[in-house]
Amino acid sequence: MRPNHSAIGASRYRAIAGLLACAAALVAPALPLHADEAQPLRLCADPTNLPFSSDSPSQPGFYVEIGQALAQALGRPIAYDWYKSYFGKRTVRVTLLGKQCDAMIGLPRSEDFMGPAVIFSNSFAKEGYALVAAKGQVLGGIDGLRGKRVAVQFASTPQNLLASRDDIQKVTVLSPEEGMQALDQGRADVAFIWAPVAGWLNKTTYNGRYQIELTEGEGLSWDAAIGFAKTSAELRDRIDAVLPQLQKTIGELAVKYGLPSGAPVRFGGAPAAVTTGTGTGADVAQVANVVATETKGDAAAPHDDAVGAGKEIFNGTCAHCHGPDAVQSERKIDLRLLRHRYGDDMREKFWTTVHEGRPTKGMPSWKEVFTDDQFDSIFSFLLTVQSESND
Repeated sequence: MRPNHSAIGASRYRAIAGLLACAAALVAPALPLHADEAQPLRLCADPTNLPFSSDSPSQPGFYVEIGQALAQALGRPIAYDWYKSYFGKRTVRVTLLGKQCDAMIGLPRSEDFMGPAVIFSNSFAKEGYALVAAKGQVLGGIDGLRGKRVAVQFASTPQNLLASRDDIQKVTVLSPEEGMQALDQGRADVAFIWAPVAGWLNKTTYNGRYQIELTEGEGLSWDAAIGFAKTSAELRDRIDAVLPQLQKTIGELAVKYGLPSGAPVRFGGAPAAVTTGTGTGADVAQVANVVATETKGDAAAPHDDAVGAGKEIFNGTCAHCHGPDAVQSERKIDLRLLRHRYGDDMREKFWTTVHEGRPTKGMPSWKEVFTDDQFDSIFSFLLTVQSESND
């Protein structure tokens, strides 16, 4: 068979043309690319934390929809780094400070929260705890709860706030969901729980049958903002520039997800130290009195740096169960009583427990999470809060 010279010629022409195009591409001047246009805005979010965030496209959550609006305003696509918020500050360290994402929406706008490693946008909302009750009740401040059964979240600001009030019957619950259930089942007259979740449940589960009154006071409410790593000041400034344009959208989203509004009820005389995480309820904001006593026995006074480091770790990881700054009204897990219980064996008991855990009591082992130096810092902090009794 004779070769098809016309086909061969066409093939050679296409090959030569392709080579010329490649050469032209190599010598042509490159057009400048804007990094922000090429990269998505990466948002840290919890996949199962409604009303704040969800990996469900049909119900993304308040924070995720704010992130979507921000990305659109910046002209960038959006991507998500999903990570459970239960671990509080550890979540921030792993995701935001671990450079897995660019921004985390819903952090407290406070220099005391992981500063200066984390910087913040201007605030976009006010969040905190609320009083939930049947419609028509007038509750007022703390005295308005006298004689009532009040569902309070375990290891939360409300629990610590009401701990010394014998004229208020406390019904301890582990979550806002349980608080609403206690109210609905008649086991409580009022629920003093995390407001955004209360509003969401009232809207989606209880058909709006309850009234929700926001509260304010130390540790009961704070400004919510967007957190960034300290190296992302330029992105923070760009987001601050577009936030005012989104206030109407943010307000509409708050209504969509049932976040309560209105004038807050003022609570005075609340405790003084704040630690904040990113979950819902007790691990989001804790405020409590710091019970500091002089170290006794042969224990040396801990170094300030070690105490500060230990307090940071404790409040970021342990406060969910043992209370912020180790202030806890449940005697069996009140770590202020370690010396009272164990005396000279206090350090050995602490060391064994944090290394090996107490699985039957719900205490995990932390030896794969923290170093021995970090455990020493936590112990140094705990020495500063020991008391002979919490009665």
